[in-house]
Amino acid sequence: MLTITQALHDQIVAHARKDHPDEACGVVAGPAGSDRPERFIPMLNAAMSPTFYEFDSGDLLRLYRDMDDRDEEPVVVYHSHTATEAYPSRTDISYANEPGAHYVLVSTADTDGLGDFQFRSFRIVDGEVSEEEVRIVEAY
Repeated sequence: MLTITQALHDQIVAHARKDHPDEACGVVAGPAGSDRPERFIPMLNAAMSPTFYEFDSGDLLRLYRDMDDRDEEPVVVYHSHTATEAYPSRTDISYANEPGAHYVLVSTADTDGLGDFQFRSFRIVDGEVSEEEVRIVEAY
């Protein structure tokens, strides 16, 4: 289960809406070993595409160095889907290289009348996808 604060949830959704019609992407870092997302880090989608996201390699290197200096790890890796449901694509699955992370997808498409966004979390390990419950809290 992913437990995330309302504030972080809202920041992820706002980033997805702001970057629409391109996919948004980013990370929420937390203390190493804690499984507690704390620090919102929006990233630039280097692909600048409505159907694909890619972290800029230089930005990603700086991010990992910064997290290492702070004794953090990526607790949440997020991105948006602009025209499809919030479910990992084959490409998303192939690029999922953080087995301990929660992969959050936000859909900014109005899919099947479910509203203007979906917020879902998945674990992706060795190509296997499993959806998990999301619990939104006011604070930890």
